[in-house]
Amino acid sequence: MKGYAFGPVPSRRLGRSLGINNIPPKICSYSCVYCQLGGTIRLQIEREAFYRPEEIVAAVEQKVEEVRGRGESVDYLTFVPDGEPTLDLNLGREIELLKPLGIPIAVITNSSLIWREDVRQDLLKSDWVSLKADGASEEVWQTVNRPHGRLSLQGIQAGMRKFAHDFQGELVTETMLVAGLNDGEAELERIANLLGEIEPEIAYIAIPTRPPAESWVQPPDEGRINLAYNIFSERLANVEYLIGYEGDAFASTGDVEEDLLSITAVHPMRREAVERMLERVQASWEVIARLIAEGRLVELEYGGHKFYMRRLPTVRR
Repeated sequence: MKGYAFGPVPSRRLGRSLGINNIPPKICSYSCVYCQLGGTIRLQIEREAFYRPEEIVAAVEQKVEEVRGRGESVDYLTFVPDGEPTLDLNLGREIELLKPLGIPIAVITNSSLIWREDVRQDLLKSDWVSLKADGASEEVWQTVNRPHGRLSLQGIQAGMRKFAHDFQGELVTETMLVAGLNDGEAELERIANLLGEIEPEIAYIAIPTRPPAESWVQPPDEGRINLAYNIFSERLANVEYLIGYEGDAFASTGDVEEDLLSITAVHPMRREAVERMLERVQASWEVIARLIAEGRLVELEYGGHKFYMRRLPTVRR
C-alpha cells in the first residue's frame, strides 16, 4: 500500500506518533531556507485533492493494526507530510474518517493558509495543532520562509488569532531560529508579542539540526537561544526547546548528569535550581564543572542570573 502512513516514531511533543503523509513531495506554500526536505518543488497556495481520503485512511488503519498486533501503542495520528498539510482539500474529511480509531489527531502546519475559513474549520476537527511563527515582521518572514507571492503576513497573523480563539484542543507554536536571520532581540520581541496574543499551551523554540535546504543555514549559538527563551518566557507561561534530543528528554534516570542534560535540552536551568537538584542527590558542583569542561553543558548569563543549557548539536551534513 502506498506510503501514506509511517512510524510510529518517538516524539517529545506527541509520544509515539504515527505520521500521515497526505501531500506529494515537495508541494508547499513556503520554501523555508532551513527545510530538511530540501527546496520546494511546487510553490502553491490553492488547495487540492491530492489523494483519495479512503486510501489514506485505509493505510493508517492497516498501520495501526500492525502496531497494535506487536503489542505497541500509538499516542497520536499526526499529519506531518512532505509539504504543507492544509493544502490538502480533503484534510477535514480525512480527520473525520480517522476519528473512529479512537486515537488523538495532530496537525503540524506552517500556518500559511490559516487565514482561510475552510482551513480553520478543518483544523478545528483535530485534537492538537502546531502553528509555525518564524518571523513577525515582513522582512524576516520573507527571508526565512520565502512564502508564495500571494500570501499576506497580516492575514496569516489574523487567522492565527482567530483560530486560537476558536480551537478547543491543544494549541502549540514552533519558532525555528536561524543564525543572523530571526535571532535578533527586536525580532524575538515581535514574535513573542504575537505568541502572547495566541497564548499557546507551549511555545517551542527549534533550531536546524538536519541538513537544510540552503547550505549556509546555521543554528544560533547558545547565548541567542537563551535570549529567545527568556524573551518568550516574559510573555508566555510555557516555553521549551526542540533541539534534537527526542530520545532522552524528560527521562529520569537516577543519574544526575543524564538528568541534568535531559532537562537542559528542554529549557535552561538557573544556577539556584541546579544547586537544589545537586543538593537533593547529594552531589557536588564538580559534576557541573566537569560537564562544562567536557563541552556537554554551557554556562550563560541573562538578567543578572547564570543559566545552564545543554550544548546545541551541530547541523549534520
